[in-house]
Amino acid sequence: MWLLGGIVVGLIALSLLNPASNATEITYSEFVEYVEDGFVKEVVINSQTGFIEGEYSEAFEGNESGSDTFVTTGNDEFSDIDRDLFVEKNVAYRFVNPQPGFLASWLPLLLPISLLILFFWWMQRRAQGQMGGIMSIGRSKAKTYSTERPGTTFEDVAGYAGVKEEINEVVDFLKNPGRFAEIGARSPKGILLVGPPGTGKTLIARAVAGEAGVPFLSVTGSDFMEMFVGVGASRVRDLFDSARKMGKAIIFVDEIDSIGRKRGAGLGGGHDEREQTLNQMLSEMDGFEAHEGIVMIAATNRPDILDPALLRPGRFDRQVIVPLPELDDRRQILDVHVRGRKIDSDVDLDLVARGTPGMSGADLANLVNEAALHAVRGGDNVIRASHFDSARDRVLMGAKRESTALSESEKEAVAYHESGHALCAALLPTADPLHKVTIIPSGMALGVTMQLPEEERHIYRQDYIEDRLVVMLGGRMAEELVFGIGSTGANDDLVRGTEMATKMVREWGMSEVIGPMAWGSQGQVFLGDEMMSTKDYSDDTARVIDKEIQRILRDQETRCRELLTENRNALDLLARQLLEHETISGAEVDRLIDVANAPGPGSTTSDTDDTGLVANTGAAVLGVGADTPESSS
Repeated sequence: MWLLGGIVVGLIALSLLNPASNATEITYSEFVEYVEDGFVKEVVINSQTGFIEGEYSEAFEGNESGSDTFVTTGNDEFSDIDRDLFVEKNVAYRFVNPQPGFLASWLPLLLPISLLILFFWWMQRRAQGQMGGIMSIGRSKAKTYSTERPGTTFEDVAGYAGVKEEINEVVDFLKNPGRFAEIGARSPKGILLVGPPGTGKTLIARAVAGEAGVPFLSVTGSDFMEMFVGVGASRVRDLFDSARKMGKAIIFVDEIDSIGRKRGAGLGGGHDEREQTLNQMLSEMDGFEAHEGIVMIAATNRPDILDPALLRPGRFDRQVIVPLPELDDRRQILDVHVRGRKIDSDVDLDLVARGTPGMSGADLANLVNEAALHAVRGGDNVIRASHFDSARDRVLMGAKRESTALSESEKEAVAYHESGHALCAALLPTADPLHKVTIIPSGMALGVTMQLPEEERHIYRQDYIEDRLVVMLGGRMAEELVFGIGSTGANDDLVRGTEMATKMVREWGMSEVIGPMAWGSQGQVFLGDEMMSTKDYSDDTARVIDKEIQRILRDQETRCRELLTENRNALDLLARQLLEHETISGAEVDRLIDVANAPGPGSTTSDTDDTGLVANTGAAVLGVGADTPESSS
């Protein structure tokens, strides 16, 4: 920019040094001819350049431009012949030797010097900025929000009345500390928001910023981490110093598990920079006084990996659980996300809320957006109930893979596989009701059997879990029963079934041989954690656990085989209908089972060509038989 400005100034100066003239430019031969004809009155000759400026006489009438003056260029040396000619024709002439002015003399030199000085000045300013950035590396990167920018409030957070009540208590303390001080109550120094991803922990923290009426400092756990050891601790000190200067303030640390992990855990010890950062945070929080009016709020979805010193009273006094939304919460969340969208009158949000158990707030937001996208693709100007159904299938099962072409034998195998899942789900007493069966490839699956829970479940009985295992094994057993051999399509079913049977034995005490004993999850949080700890049970107990897991799976496999054998006619009928229609609703499956089990010579035939498929507006959250083409090794 400075360089461009200097060039512009130089061009302006040069234009001032060479003012424009309206004199007529002629050749030297024309000039001599005009002198001989007596048309030249006066000339001025530059003795250095030979440049001639002249004025026409009154007798000259051939100038079409109307100018009284002319210019031309002669020889460097003025000859005696020309001098005698001027004298003979009475032409007044004079020689000039112009001297350049100060600006004209020094501008060619000053301009590059000025540009060079500006360049070095710019380089110095840039270097100072870089040094300033290095010196400020230990400063906190927290964003400060004041009362002038409240942004989100509790009204924007749908549902979670209990969570908002606990958080609002902290807001009330910061607004009216005297009311709590009268009875000797003090506000918690730290509140930890714990919940699955997508439940709105950060949104709740933003609502606190809007409701508190005090400065709100927001930072993420990764903002403390740098390649230099000690930078994170310096930023923690700067963060708390900034909060103390504000008097009353709320500090929010998102994803605190990135710096609050257990110290010294895992193979090779801990992370020096992270541990120093955590130590500094523990020190700062422990140094708080109740009257300081500074409250720390943190959010995480991994409380199991946090350091115990961080969770003790006096630091994070209170843990607030932000669970997956219940039915009423989901209904309120849907109301928030459909604001500003054109919704058709046939959309029943109560039905959508009942059909989405287990979905988080982020999942519901994605569901509404997918429904809007389906409406746009279909050319509709409003979102209809059918769009919500398509969006639910897209979210739960993945996009349909229309380009996947299965051979007739593969398609038949998938049809029997999904029919086995569907038949077990429809006949078992405690299994979740069947919602839909499809053999259209979706996502990574070649076919999907979806079930819809009738109600919210918080605990699971053993008979319900065993029925789920039977449903998972139904696809593999149907293939073996019909074709006499299994396939790789049951890979996902076997993996999930084995995991569930393992939890029944190791964690849930559902084995008579093992008894009321539990050893927790097998999953390790840190690399090498299992190597650094001893097992809670002996090798003999491990063999018993393996046998019990195998026994449970074998027992449910036997139940599944007996169930499918007794209902072989229904299995064949379901498979034929899937091959013909590709998708069958849960109600249609029940009707086909009744047709297959009805007495009479035509009991095994199908008369469903004109029945149509029953639409179900509920969403399925349990997809069994998500058969993938990958084989297990």
